[in-house]
Amino acid sequence: MRRINTSKKVMSLWLLPLGMLLTSQGQTAGLYLYETGTNDLGLATAGMAARAQDATVQFMNPAGLSHLEGSNLTVAGQMLYGDAPYDLTDPAQEDIDTVIGWFPAASLYYSQQIDEHWSAGIASYGNFGLGLDYGDWAGKQLVKEATLIGLTLQPSLAYRIDKHWSLGAGLGINYGLFSLTREPDQGVQKQDDTDWAFNAKLGILYELNAGTRFGLGYSSEMQYHFDIDREVSFQRPNMPAIKATIPVATLVNSPQQLMLSGYHEFATDWAVMGNLGWQDWSHYNDNQVTVFERSLAETILYQDTYHLAAGLQHKLTPRWTLNGGLAYDSSAYRDQNNTALTVPSGAALRLGTGATYAFTAQDTLGAGFEYVHVESASVNEGALSGHYPTPALYFFAVNYNTRF
Repeated sequence: MRRINTSKKVMSLWLLPLGMLLTSQGQTAGLYLYETGTNDLGLATAGMAARAQDATVQFMNPAGLSHLEGSNLTVAGQMLYGDAPYDLTDPAQEDIDTVIGWFPAASLYYSQQIDEHWSAGIASYGNFGLGLDYGDWAGKQLVKEATLIGLTLQPSLAYRIDKHWSLGAGLGINYGLFSLTREPDQGVQKQDDTDWAFNAKLGILYELNAGTRFGLGYSSEMQYHFDIDREVSFQRPNMPAIKATIPVATLVNSPQQLMLSGYHEFATDWAVMGNLGWQDWSHYNDNQVTVFERSLAETILYQDTYHLAAGLQHKLTPRWTLNGGLAYDSSAYRDQNNTALTVPSGAALRLGTGATYAFTAQDTLGAGFEYVHVESASVNEGALSGHYPTPALYFFAVNYNTRF
């Protein structure tokens, strides 16, 4: 076994839901993350469109800003570690211990109540991306490193219609960076490109009473366009030189999605919350990739994904609040035995836990941990065929929240 150098940080590959990176002639799905270092992580995302306890609610449902009084600020930091080995089918080739390692992230959320009807917010976060570092492996002539990172600035506005109903809207201003490194016969080649993309966030919040509310958040599709040279030739063992086609004019998409959440306080110190979610991955079934002179679009198909989550909050003392939750996301692939080399995703189970400590009436410090267990995936790519056995992801988050 061989350990890949992880000094070049790469973003998590198996955070569901997700789709395919290396496609070109059609279009491809990207990677949409739930985790941005907030207290939602300790709840495994449960209630994130309805909880509305701080300014982070605008991430999934901008209408939730109307539930917040005064000014609210959240600053969050997150570390991710991915344990994701790749076992090559060919016994003559060395396996890869992991293609991801440690990756840091940060986010900032702010909300401002303007008057009894209007509230505004702004958020900065990175929840879109994908990275691989295969190192000196058998497929380095095609791809050695590939990284996609997206950063978002999101202004939002919410309007309270009455004591029960609120509406909200936000604009995602997204900056994407794509980098591809490969090592064909001509030597190491690296290409980089950047692009801007925009998407809409819409939301509804219904407050039955002070302790019960429901939220519905919608995010529209987002699309990056990266211009990457698609032609490369290289030598395979005991065979003539081969020409392979990899991305050019690459379209990288994040699908439209819906998230329905509920939050209910059933005692003075207990609250329960949950999610139902959907993402439109089947929209990308017209993808086409050419590798080793064959089209992968003929065999790799996507399906819509569904999300379920449930969580609990317990106010242990006036200062301490405990969080816990679990979530399940279905696989974006129709067949786990035939997945893309660069995105071996599958169904995922999330387990989260965390706590917040109120050291003043306005200021709290939060921390959370989340474990993600991901379904195994097999790749059918000739000499590069292999298996990703049950990847695991570990999230660690700390955040500071204040009202003023």
